Amino acid sequence: MTGTHSRRALGIALSALIAAVGFSALAAPAAAATAESCTRTLPTGTSTLSVPFGGGSYDVRVHVPAAAAAGALPLVLDLHGSNSNGTVQAGISGLSTVADAEGFIVVNPSGAIGAPSFAQTLPEGNWGWNVPGVPLTSGTFPPAGSRDDVAFLSAVVEAVDAQGCVEDGAVFATGFSGGGRMASALACARADLFAAVAPVAGLRAGRADTAAPATIEAGSCAPSQPVAVQSFHGTADAVNPYPGNTDPRWGYSVATAGAGWAALDGCDAAPVTTPVTTTVSRIAFPGCEGGSDVEYYEITGGGHTWPGTSVDLETLGLGVVDRSITASTLMWDFFAAHARVAAAPEPTTPPAPSAPAQPPVDAPVTTAPQRELAATGPETADAAWLALAAMIIGASAVVAVRRRTA
Repeated sequence: MTGTHSRRALGIALSALIAAVGFSALAAPAAAATAESCTRTLPTGTSTLSVPFGGGSYDVRVHVPAAAAAGALPLVLDLHGSNSNGTVQAGISGLSTVADAEGFIVVNPSGAIGAPSFAQTLPEGNWGWNVPGVPLTSGTFPPAGSRDDVAFLSAVVEAVDAQGCVEDGAVFATGFSGGGRMASALACARADLFAAVAPVAGLRAGRADTAAPATIEAGSCAPSQPVAVQSFHGTADAVNPYPGNTDPRWGYSVATAGAGWAALDGCDAAPVTTPVTTTVSRIAFPGCEGGSDVEYYEITGGGHTWPGTSVDLETLGLGVVDRSITASTLMWDFFAAHARVAAAPEPTTPPAPSAPAQPPVDAPVTTAPQRELAATGPETADAAWLALAAMIIGASAVVAVRRRTA
């Protein structure tokens, strides 16, 4: 076949292909909607999900908002403090109520370190987290063979995603006290999974250096990418003191932890302090990389407590609960502002013609793509037609395989 006849045949074939692709796209809208929508099998409200891990399984408390929207939802891990459990923490944070109003999933797993490290006095047990390389509140290290909680909590996210449709780039973690230290460890080790964390009375930026507890052990927190960090801490916290202590479980101050995360996230300016209420100030580090932010709320006179909780933590001897702010609503606003959005693929541009020729006066009228193809010669034109066809097929394939909507 001559180049002219070849191009004419390819043009006819391409026209037929375009018509076929267009027809198939229009003829099966129901299939496309199904492919782009995930199916949530978790019930709305509070339920228990069994998560297999390490040859066993663990029951995890999950709350799906009562009026859950179709499609994927953000996920917040809410981690209890040492000597507690997931159900107790759900009551302290009240995040299930926020989830119902704002539309996200809350998960309250429990640690696996129990007796003899923690006496069993609560109906669902007293547990602690295996924070990597850090002693328990008893001063001893977790027993040999203790569950790897970084790996376990990552598995919890996967299990909830499989049945609950978790939005890509919208996985977050918070925690109280020891749960806050565990959430901090997740930010260090799984920055690829957790877009933001918001520890309460437990922010860390790596382990305390055993030789110099007022400093962070070099290399003990090495996130693979920036993580947005928010925290809340009372200046009268007697358990995890605001100015720090010499306990290797805690060590350096909250200010050092905030500055540590500012360095890890590449924030480029000194912190800015803004009064929020008469007892609360917000210390924020501007100019952080990757759209992250680092900020912490300093609660003057606040104890080892969760700001705004409805639970009477004062009677437990944990100090003053500041109720001029509500940590749970502030952290959700922070999480919602720091979901990671996948970058859109760059468009593919066909090569420009090397030497466009002016058509004669009596030449037939052609479209812009046809003029570009005609200017490149028969063989190149044929290849360009085929490339354009491949682009159309590829575009339709991308639409067909999209797994879910935002």
